[in-house]
Amino acid sequence: MHLRTLGAEGPKISEVGLGCWQLGGSDWGDVSEQEAMAILQTSVESGVNFFDTADVYGLGRSETLIGKFLKETKADVCVATKLGRFPEPGWPGNFTEAAFRQHVEASLSRLGVEALDLEQIHCIPTEEYQRGDCFEWLRRLQQEGKIRRFGVSVESMEEARICVQQEGITSLQIIFNIFRQKPIASLFTEAERRNVALIVRLPLASGLLAGKYRRETKFADADHRNYNRDGQAFNVGETFAGLPFEKGVEFADALKPLVPEGMTMAQMALRWCLDFPAVTTIIPGAKDPAMARANAAVSALPSLPSELHTQLTLFYTEHVEDSVRGPY
Repeated sequence: MHLRTLGAEGPKISEVGLGCWQLGGSDWGDVSEQEAMAILQTSVESGVNFFDTADVYGLGRSETLIGKFLKETKADVCVATKLGRFPEPGWPGNFTEAAFRQHVEASLSRLGVEALDLEQIHCIPTEEYQRGDCFEWLRRLQQEGKIRRFGVSVESMEEARICVQQEGITSLQIIFNIFRQKPIASLFTEAERRNVALIVRLPLASGLLAGKYRRETKFADADHRNYNRDGQAFNVGETFAGLPFEKGVEFADALKPLVPEGMTMAQMALRWCLDFPAVTTIIPGAKDPAMARANAAVSALPSLPSELHTQLTLFYTEHVEDSVRGPY
């Protein structure tokens, strides 16, 4: 597992991390506690030392399970969490210093740590970033030792441009994959110049880029790939990277002939993300240990040929770009 630096002076973290939304036991279907612990253990054994979670995942369940794992492991793991979307007090009550403190304290308790390695603002309204108070609240919490670093999870490049300029920011979490390439031109150069880490979520576009879905594929009622397919519950970009499902399946099928020999389509898609130096870590999720192990193994794969990168860029601009929905 190769390591990259989290921000200007942060720790060395695995370039393949683990997204832990699914450990909440909702939104991705059921994941038992036993299975969750096995996923975490397999990830660590595979060289992963960066977990990304949020207070709202399973209303604290994901953080609680990670906290339990941290007590049982000797591994040194950097845990990033998020705040801003918890239903109590909810919006707009979440956007006060008191609420930020309440949510930080709750995460500290569930994770069982004295300070949060990385606290991220979790996709809140753009006007809150523009107002800027939220960053000052995090700076104070950092000064008090409650959090070691802070960052922001954003929905759009407009939000990224606002946040990347904030003093003291360590990271930006963005949606980035073969089907969603806008950050390359809109963000990468500035993030590198400012030593702001980029954490990539949805590197497989909610599984589309694994190439295993069909138009008739069904998801559980409680799975966001069912109930948020067209943005019914939250930003449509968080599900299938904003593509209509049937169109995404069509695009994925069209890419299959480009997959290098000896690679799976998922490996190609994850490796594509890692080939950009501006990317600090990718955080694919895993529903079982085998998936966690396969994701981690991508770090050891060679970079994709430049000709393939050119082909994937052209495919995006000629076929995909105009179909992406939601803030981007």
